[in-house]
Amino acid sequence: MKAKELIFLQAAAIVSAGFWVFWPAIHGGWIWDDFNEIVYNHLLSDPAGIRKIWFSPDSLDYFPLKATAQWVEWHLWGDQVTGYHLVNIGLHLLSAFLLWNLLGKLGVRLAWLGALLFAVHPLVVESVAWISEFKNTLSLPPLLLAMLLYIDYDTKHDAAERDRNMIGLPSPTYLLSFICFLAAMLCKSSVVMFPVVLLIYCWWKRGSIGRADLLASAPFFAVSVALGSVSVWFQQRRAIAGTDLLIGGFLPRCAAAGQAAVFYLWKYLIPVDLMPIYPRWTLSPSALWQFWPWVTMAGIFVCLLMKRSTWSKHALFGFGVYLVNLIPVLGFVPMAYLRISRVADHFAYLPLIGLIGLTIAVFRAFDRRKLLYCIPLYLLIAAAAWQSHRYVRIFLNAETLLTYTLEHNPNAWIAHVNLGNALARSGRLPEAIAHYEAALRLRPDYVVAHHNLGSVLAQVGRLPEAIAHFETALRLAPDNLVAQNDLGNALARSGQFQTAITHYEAALRLEPNDIDVRCNLGIALVQIGQLPEAIGQFEKALQLKPNYVDAHYGLGVAFMQIDRLPEAEAEFEKALSLQPRYRPARVKMIQLRAAEAEFQRQD
Repeated sequence: MKAKELIFLQAAAIVSAGFWVFWPAIHGGWIWDDFNEIVYNHLLSDPAGIRKIWFSPDSLDYFPLKATAQWVEWHLWGDQVTGYHLVNIGLHLLSAFLLWNLLGKLGVRLAWLGALLFAVHPLVVESVAWISEFKNTLSLPPLLLAMLLYIDYDTKHDAAERDRNMIGLPSPTYLLSFICFLAAMLCKSSVVMFPVVLLIYCWWKRGSIGRADLLASAPFFAVSVALGSVSVWFQQRRAIAGTDLLIGGFLPRCAAAGQAAVFYLWKYLIPVDLMPIYPRWTLSPSALWQFWPWVTMAGIFVCLLMKRSTWSKHALFGFGVYLVNLIPVLGFVPMAYLRISRVADHFAYLPLIGLIGLTIAVFRAFDRRKLLYCIPLYLLIAAAAWQSHRYVRIFLNAETLLTYTLEHNPNAWIAHVNLGNALARSGRLPEAIAHYEAALRLRPDYVVAHHNLGSVLAQVGRLPEAIAHFETALRLAPDNLVAQNDLGNALARSGQFQTAITHYEAALRLEPNDIDVRCNLGIALVQIGQLPEAIGQFEKALQLKPNYVDAHYGLGVAFMQIDRLPEAEAEFEKALSLQPRYRPARVKMIQLRAAEAEFQRQD
């Protein structure tokens, strides 16, 4: 068989296996934070969203290239999930092909099997099947390209040339590598350790790290520090914002980091009992046994360093790439997800590459001893693909995902909340209430659970209980605008209009341009007879959004109350022209015309 034909068949095998594994997810629905990430993200539907994404983001993190790509996706297929899944799968397969190329450049024979293993391994399922993990699949191709280009640059230029490049005009290959790394950082900052990987590569290739290597890596380090600091700022000021992550001090974090490193290695070797949310480990800084992973890994590294002139040098390279890329997600730097669990499959998406390269190299080493390495390797890949194909099915929709999670991790309070959200969206309110209450038994101080439970209780008419949960949510988070508004609505429905007004006004102090709150305040003011003030609120809402139906209707009602009937009729007509089936305005128009007929009859 000709080389080109063989390469074509190998590529076809990777694509076929990848699509077979992930095909069940293509027609799945939105899950977990997909709603906030995509569906409810106002920046994606805003024509000026790209400018805001780059220069005035209000998101929990700053990944502008990723958000820009999502903006384009939204304008291509809106809320149709198939497009998002196909892009995720396509990017993942692209990474597999780039990994094939990379392993080949590093001298790994049978590199295509490494690409195939990466394409189908169960640890990648979460990153590919979950739309919100788009940042993983989008950041990896430019990162692999950056590595490929840097290897080309390093191969073509000796140390003296690299020194001159850093002083004069860098080579085009080097510049492209730098640009690709910058693009990867703007997609997800967990690729921040790439400059360290470059130095590990230089050591692996030459046995030392020279001045030229340090100079060549310096611009990459500068980007890592700058954009990494931005990510830390966003995490601290927005994503965490004073939340106690319950991760302890430095020693418990070190213990957890070592256990996480072993955990991912174990899940790579034996990928069973995977779940979207793993049980959260409880650690004590005084228990020395918790540090056994670090002691074990240190001992292994010392042994490998002592024999680094032989095969152990390659082992150090593979394990080094794995551990270095894990550092950003091990918990040394606080991040919001740590309040849920200390580990997650999507954290291993990038570090997995080091283990895969090492695996293929090990099997190839067996080949030199005339062992039938192909049979166990093919069986390993087939088993991984089968396990992934089964696991993908739990990502079909939120209810399937979260039910599976709670079956395997009953104490996952965030799963209870999100399953409650899914049940509430489908109208199964009693079941939603049960899950919110379960979440609060596990995490009594969780603001979102109190707020969402209050919202569902209000829907079923249990207003006193709803008010109590809204008040608890506000006690825990006084600046929660939505809770202020929803508490006002619940109080208004129970006839406590004056108290409701104080909460609407508090919400407007937090966000003066919120038109929903202004309309709610206007309606409450109508109810207590403060009509001029109510008219002012509706008019302000219409200044902010001239075609806001509820504001036209509310203004019409206020005009009716003070007998400005022609103006009331004009507002109702405007509301009906914007939304012909707006029943409240139609009812008021009937009442208005009946009153006019009665007035004419009496006249």
